[in-house]
Amino acid sequence: MATSASASLSKTIKHQYMELPQGDKVQAMYIWVDGTGEGLRCKTRTLDFEPKSIEGKCRVYESIEAAVHNEPSGPNRSMTKCNSCSYFLADLPEWNFDGSSTYQAEGSNSDMYLIPAAMFRDPFRKDPNKLVLCEVQKYNRKPAETNLRITCKKVMEMVGDQHPWFGMEQEYTILGTDGHPFGWPSNGFPGPQGPYYCGVGADKAYGRDIVEAHYRACLYAGVNICGTNAEVMPAQWEFQVGPCEGIDMGDHLWVARFILHRVCEDFGVVASFDPKPIPGNWNGAGCHTNFSTKEMREDGGLKAIEESIEKLGKRHEYHIRAYDPKGGLDNARRLTGHHETSNIHEFSAGVANRGASIRIPRSVGQEKRGYFEDRRPSANCDPYGVTEALIRTCLLSEEGEEPTDY
Repeated sequence: MATSASASLSKTIKHQYMELPQGDKVQAMYIWVDGTGEGLRCKTRTLDFEPKSIEGKCRVYESIEAAVHNEPSGPNRSMTKCNSCSYFLADLPEWNFDGSSTYQAEGSNSDMYLIPAAMFRDPFRKDPNKLVLCEVQKYNRKPAETNLRITCKKVMEMVGDQHPWFGMEQEYTILGTDGHPFGWPSNGFPGPQGPYYCGVGADKAYGRDIVEAHYRACLYAGVNICGTNAEVMPAQWEFQVGPCEGIDMGDHLWVARFILHRVCEDFGVVASFDPKPIPGNWNGAGCHTNFSTKEMREDGGLKAIEESIEKLGKRHEYHIRAYDPKGGLDNARRLTGHHETSNIHEFSAGVANRGASIRIPRSVGQEKRGYFEDRRPSANCDPYGVTEALIRTCLLSEEGEEPTDY
């Protein structure tokens, strides 16, 4: 199986340099979603101090608000400095990048802005260094087309009193750099599906070292990862993130994906989120999304769950378009009605039914409260788009094929 050339570089030599003291400086790796809606990009800058939060704090005044009153050059806090302490009013300054190289701008007007949105510990460089997830804005300060976070955050704030919780089950496939599934015979196929799901043993679990490294790195970073398991197709795995409330779901899943890509980079392999990486009689890869509100989690919450499912059934096409970055074309390869999926053209729901669009767990049916699972999102979905769509339909009671502009 083909692995990357960089994987053969001596990690012992690298470790020698990574152990060097870095003084008072901090490395902040800025991460963003590119113009494909599924690819991630990153670059690093040096900060003079360890950032404590996205909001930041003046070093003299007790609050940002007090400092702003003493700052004559405007409200753009992350680009201005306080006259009293000379530090940026936000711990993490805005930055920019060449959007013409990320499918996000023309070369003649290519500067794009990176707006820090969420911060995590860096498991690769370790403390005090940071991973910084960013929103992307165009030259005119409007959100980039693939910046779905901004509208997602808006609708999450509209329903904050209902405390929407999400849990997303991210499936992925480990591939060689040549696109061949990790551990598969070079000139054939492994044995048929059956023994691999949650399997143990060298002939059943392909690539567990990567899974364990990713899990520990997520825990170090502060990602709310809650589990992992081998999936039905050999070399396919799943990790779960959640429960997360509101906008945190998208933030944590995107950073978990980034960490997975970086771990795989070190091992010389590729993490694929393609919803059907191997055609034929093999399972695809989804991102099943579990959803609940405060009302659903309380006694008698099954009624609210059923009401939400009824709303979802009337807006199936809208959700299919929102559940993969190509408006449903990627999911059409996966949602065939076979291999534990529903048919992309039909909406269905049932208790403990893994072939339905919406599954109500058996325990929820018995206890009459809890959550439901939307099994339609593809592995390469944008979690901001998925969670926003669920809020719009289930809680804001939107109808029709287009989202409401608030």
